[in-house]
Amino acid sequence: MDITKTTQEVVEKVEDTVEKGLEVVKDTFRNVASHLPLANLAKHDNDTFTIEVDLPGVRKEDIDIKVEDDYLTVTALRRYKNEVKEDDYYLCESNFGVISRSFVLGDNIDRDKIQAKFEDGRLYITLEKVESKKTKNISIK
Repeated sequence: MDITKTTQEVVEKVEDTVEKGLEVVKDTFRNVASHLPLANLAKHDNDTFTIEVDLPGVRKEDIDIKVEDDYLTVTALRRYKNEVKEDDYYLCESNFGVISRSFVLGDNIDRDKIQAKFEDGRLYITLEKVESKKTKNISIK
């Protein structure tokens, strides 16, 4: 029994297993990412925020926004189809399914003043602070 050869075989098997495992993890993250829309949070002033959610391939009527407890949830149905027809081949890639993203709302956000606008594949959600939590300038006498 050659210990060096046996050790090398074990190392090669472990490396192969790790590489295969990493490929599975990458595929899983790619799949999750395709169902999780990207979002940006922008602060415009001390009292207003905007959440921008990328929803390419989604129609306005397929978007649902709701506030429940301390969560604002955006759910959409994506119906994407890329079809190429040529004389010598046909290619069709489709991506259908529900995508969703939730955001935690602080107790300083006025739930009654949340507004949404959808434009060019991007959803803009405007949030305002509750009146009593807004920044106030105090004049010095």
